[in-house]
Amino acid sequence: MVFSALVVTSALKGALSLVGTSLWLIPLLIAGLSYYRYDQLDPESRPIDKYPLYAEYDFVIVGAGSAGAVVANRLSEISKWNVLLLEAGPDENEVTDVPSLAAYLQLTKLDWKYKTEPTGRACLAMKGGRCNWPRGKVLGGSSVLNYMLYVRGNRHDYDYWESMGNPGWGYDQALYYFKKSEDNRNPYLQRSPYHSTGGYLTVQESPWKTPLVVAFVQAGTEMGYENRDINGQEQTGFMIAQGTIRRGSRCSTAKAFLRPIRLRRNIHTAMNSHVTRVLINPVTMKATGVEFVRDGRRQMVRARKEVILSAGAINSAQILMLSGVGPKEHLRHVGIPVIKDLRVGDNLQDHVGMGGLTFLIDKPVAIVQDRLQAAPVTMHYVANGRGPMTTLGGVEGYAFVNTKYANRSIDYPDIQLHMAPASINSDDGVQVRKILGITDQVYDTVYRPITNKDAWTIMPLLLRPRSRGTVRLRSSNPFHSPLIDANYFSDPMDIATLVEGAKIAIRVSEAKVFKQFGSRVHRIKLPGCKHLKFASDAYWECHIRHISMTIYHPVGTTKMGPSTDPTAVVDFRLKVHGIEGLRVIDASIMPTICSGNTNAPVIMIGEKGADLVKNDWLTVETARRSY
Repeated sequence: MVFSALVVTSALKGALSLVGTSLWLIPLLIAGLSYYRYDQLDPESRPIDKYPLYAEYDFVIVGAGSAGAVVANRLSEISKWNVLLLEAGPDENEVTDVPSLAAYLQLTKLDWKYKTEPTGRACLAMKGGRCNWPRGKVLGGSSVLNYMLYVRGNRHDYDYWESMGNPGWGYDQALYYFKKSEDNRNPYLQRSPYHSTGGYLTVQESPWKTPLVVAFVQAGTEMGYENRDINGQEQTGFMIAQGTIRRGSRCSTAKAFLRPIRLRRNIHTAMNSHVTRVLINPVTMKATGVEFVRDGRRQMVRARKEVILSAGAINSAQILMLSGVGPKEHLRHVGIPVIKDLRVGDNLQDHVGMGGLTFLIDKPVAIVQDRLQAAPVTMHYVANGRGPMTTLGGVEGYAFVNTKYANRSIDYPDIQLHMAPASINSDDGVQVRKILGITDQVYDTVYRPITNKDAWTIMPLLLRPRSRGTVRLRSSNPFHSPLIDANYFSDPMDIATLVEGAKIAIRVSEAKVFKQFGSRVHRIKLPGCKHLKFASDAYWECHIRHISMTIYHPVGTTKMGPSTDPTAVVDFRLKVHGIEGLRVIDASIMPTICSGNTNAPVIMIGEKGADLVKNDWLTVETARRSY
């Protein structure tokens, strides 16, 4: 899902100051947003970067991302509790508000800029055989960099978590917390028992769409799939995308959950505060606070009740290991004293997808850089919050479909399709090739010949990979990026299932409804796959291994499970096994990856996790008073 650049590359001409250039439209965009509508869209002012901090708080939350912002909001509802929220990055800016600019935020100071380790099985068309793994280093975390797609996953995901020894994590409970956050502004969904209004998080469709996404949904019905709310009673089917946007602007968790509470006196937010370790007493096995670096100065802050890690699947695992909680052999190898031997950093899962599948069309209905007129498109967005700049990172539709490997007796599809009215060629190589890290040879051979031609794409992704990767420390230096081994396709069923997904995507593109556009697959072969027959199973496997795309959903590195599970790191109340006063509340606790985009489930985890903390401590305090 790398098409945000395509939507406005003409309007911005690759000119974002964030990526090192300085054309005139960026100041125009920022000035226009500020003058015309920025305060109207965000009546709450920005969160306050607190100086100085207290020496001690009841709760110290590490990471202000998709989960951390939610946890901070909900815990600070208890006025007698003092809460500190630490974030390694800065605040959002005006450019992050623009939905179509998601790809331009990657590889900037708002991104941790992680890369996977080369394995020789995937990412073969990327420089060095390594996939880029963007992660948000900003207030709002990856909800500021993502493509805003609001997808909850499948009911069976959560029931399975519960069956693994995690009571209270079944679908019915998950649905309660999904609805708690939601303010759904799609009129046809507001009365659904699966949705709600009035929550902090705004969900709606983009106000702008191409005829291609309408054809995509019609193609699904032509193939026998329902046009349905994939977040409703059943998941299998096709849908125009829902996203976390508000009146044409990105609705990050910082905007949704932190700005409205900026004046609460019992919450402090500290930005540009890089946490280096959790302070744990090795005798009492209790977390007592955290160490962090802010403004070049090493500082410590104490937690009276709990330290809560909400730094995400990469950074929460990294911080735990830096603190002496992790696999003992690895910690000893990098010279960190072992406090608790737990399988931190194992169980890494991600939704790997097939990028670069391109369909050419004859009608001028796709997003093409040279067609959009810069000033009108920009000013229409600034003044009205409409037009192509409101598109969800360029993704307009999605579908959940069944391969021959799926269990069709239940509603549990195994492939998700993302549809975008553009492809890698649509921005003349300005940004998409950079964020993917595609080699010059692959781009020049396959995509340069169709530069600026009308095209669209489907990206199949594997919903429930069997392969598991790892996160490990590069060294004991907390400022060294961790080693990320995605381990894509170590299980042969993963590649076999994704090949079937590619074939389904081709069948969608061949539906009668697409004939009106003259749609046909782009047939120039990838250089590394020249020896294979185009569109054969072997060719699709080769293509997938070359243009392997993360869909930006790393999870699972502090697995939730009972103490009897030797691979579990936290229990069902998200407490770290064997360490008092330490919880993890973020994507890393997922035992298995949910079947769909992960941002909405992580917000749900934040909501439920905050309630678990409240229930535990309010029960304790009530018991003390009665005693």
